[in-house]
Amino acid sequence: MHPRNVWQALPRPGYLLSAWPWRSAAHLFTGAVTGLVVLVGIVLGAVAGGVLALALVGLPLLLGTALAGIPVAALERCRLRLVDGERAPDPHEAPGEPGLGAWLVTRLRERATWRELGHALLFAGLLWPVDALAFAVLLLGPLAVVATPLQLALFGEAKVLKVWLVTGWPAAVGCAALGLVLLALGGCLLGVVAGARAGLTRLLIAPREAELGARVVELARSRVRLVDAFEAERRRIERDLHDGAQQRLVALTMTLGLARLDAPPGPLADQLAKAHQEAGTALAELRELIHGVHPKVLADYGLEAAVADAADRSAVPVDVDLELPGRLSPAVEAAAYFVVCEALANVGRHSGAGRAEVSGEHRDGRLLLRIRDDGRGGARAGEGSGLTGLADRVSVLDGRLSLSSPPGGPTLLRVEIPCDPAS
Repeated sequence: MHPRNVWQALPRPGYLLSAWPWRSAAHLFTGAVTGLVVLVGIVLGAVAGGVLALALVGLPLLLGTALAGIPVAALERCRLRLVDGERAPDPHEAPGEPGLGAWLVTRLRERATWRELGHALLFAGLLWPVDALAFAVLLLGPLAVVATPLQLALFGEAKVLKVWLVTGWPAAVGCAALGLVLLALGGCLLGVVAGARAGLTRLLIAPREAELGARVVELARSRVRLVDAFEAERRRIERDLHDGAQQRLVALTMTLGLARLDAPPGPLADQLAKAHQEAGTALAELRELIHGVHPKVLADYGLEAAVADAADRSAVPVDVDLELPGRLSPAVEAAAYFVVCEALANVGRHSGAGRAEVSGEHRDGRLLLRIRDDGRGGARAGEGSGLTGLADRVSVLDGRLSLSSPPGGPTLLRVEIPCDPAS
């Protein structure tokens, strides 16, 4: 596998013969040049802004100095590609409105802007001399030692690193051999220094937290899109069943009923009566299936009416006390409705309750639902009750589901879903 950064390339046998040492040297050299330019720019901007501040002319210069970290960080994210193939994300948010004023307000309020300014000051004051020193000592010094025979041939003598005077060819060849060893060692150290500098730069201007935060936001958005798509598909299936298969079954039932009336008494009439009865049963089952997929009362009249309808169809008498300010989002209404239906089904099948109650309201930006019964209690998630699926369905909407069901009862299922009224 091709190494993605200099740290992955360093342990490999072919590192010195690859492009990574030279890429590391280029990263340090461009860092030294860029840092010097940034230092000059910051000093000139600060001095000019301070001198002209009394006349209010220097305020734009001071503001520009405060924002100087943004282009420096952008350039650093590009330079990182020399020693690190992983893209460094831009931590800045897009302004909410167009225009220079909105852009300035957004940037001045961001933590990333001030972090990048701190990086620019550190870069201009400390980091670029380190880059220049490492480049000179680890690359230029060994190259100068390797070039000792060339200096001897051109000038008749060679002063190695301005320290040792070489006048003979044996000493010059020995210096060249030593230079090659130093060059190989310097190539490895160049990778270490460049990798450390790149790691520090990434920590200051492109922290992992920003990337992880962006991924979390995108996952949350994609989860909402999946929920909306799932509910839209449920409504499509309900509509197709209602307008397609159900209408055909109604027509078939009517046709069999008319044929049954016209048929003379006998085996044929008996078969038609049986077929008519089976068609009626299939129609009733289909209507129940449609109601379970996405009840029309929920889509047309909202959660309150749908819960009241579910309570009427429950095997256990249910008291409903639900007060909402209006319609909620379709995803929230669907999730809340199916939680209530599943909870009431569990009450009828497992609790042995004589009565149940569904209550709730919308408060502080949250839909609160409580389903209570006077049954035997002892309900647990993951024991065939379907509570795990309900918890997953609610958690998709950033909601919470809690259960209190001590042995002997009562059982209380509490649901909280953050939402705002849709109308």
